Amino acid sequence: MKQRQVESIAILTPKGYLSGGDETDELERVIKTLGEGGNKSLIINLSETQHLNSTALGVLISAHSSYVRRGGQMKLCAVDKRIENIFVITKLSLVFDVFPSEEQAIASFAESKPV
Repeated sequence: MKQRQVESIAILTPKGYLSGGDETDELERVIKTLGEGGNKSLIINLSETQHLNSTALGVLISAHSSYVRRGGQMKLCAVDKRIENIFVITKLSLVFDVFPSEEQAIASFAESKPV
């Protein structure tokens, strides 16, 4: 998984299959560490993720709730069509802010900052 920072925004790019194994655990661990470190702006770039199962969805939902509870924001970007269909079917598309590209997700944080 790639991890980088753009100003105050943490960007995670998990790779391959998030199906409840080590890669899902790693994603959960990194998100928890970021949150405990005070990060309030997180983008998860799913451009290199081919599959999500219910365990991985649970990690994303839990992370989203944690960020919202702490007054932060978590956004998703570059979601594969098949994964996007899962979000639509499960109504999670109403929960997550999903952007077509990482650039648009980054720009959305600037738009939502209080003046």
